Amino acid sequence: MRFAKRGRMRFTSHRDFQRAFERALRRAHVPMAFSHGFTPHPKVSYLGASPTGAASEAEYLEVSVTQECDPEHIRSALDEALPDGFDVVDLVIAGPGALADRLQVSSWLLEMGGADVATVTDAVDGFLAAESVEVRRRTKNGTRTLDARAVLLHGDVTGDDPVAVTAVIRHESPTVRPDEIMAGLRLVAGFEPPAPPRVTRLAQGLWSNGAIDDPLAPDRVGGASAPGRRGE
Repeated sequence: MRFAKRGRMRFTSHRDFQRAFERALRRAHVPMAFSHGFTPHPKVSYLGASPTGAASEAEYLEVSVTQECDPEHIRSALDEALPDGFDVVDLVIAGPGALADRLQVSSWLLEMGGADVATVTDAVDGFLAAESVEVRRRTKNGTRTLDARAVLLHGDVTGDDPVAVTAVIRHESPTVRPDEIMAGLRLVAGFEPPAPPRVTRLAQGLWSNGAIDDPLAPDRVGGASAPGRRGE
């Protein structure tokens, strides 16, 4: 399933979405499969959730069910049961292989309200020209150093109101996030946007010939897609 996180829902955490989605599964009467053990829970796999504060057009998850279902019926019922801003865009019957293996890169849009296009372009050019851009992330186990340049496959500046940067980032462990790309721009070029950037994940999938392949395309999953797609 691909769903979008829009509007005010960009400020919800991944745990908030998990709670909302599990309630939606019950309201939509989805025949869920449950784990075994003392506290059974729905068998849902959440894949690479976007950070709190970022909108997204390409969040993915998998749900195990106890019987074959009509994809469009489940998509519509879940979309109706979820709060506005959590929108189910696409749903297919899973085929062979792991969905996680088809989510290798993310495309992010970073909108720099009030920034000058020439200044942003110079900063991005400097970032791309660097051999490495080491940024630090504070974790519960201490500070980690990540090379933001090594995972940036593509960077481009578009528009002028607002100026925006499109960044294609390869998924690693841990995955470099958009705020670390911003930290890299600050480190390399001293760039500081006038206001915090507005961040949206545009797509996830396989990076092929300079483009991102749809991980739910029929030739990827081998299943039937729900024909109705909301908000595209």
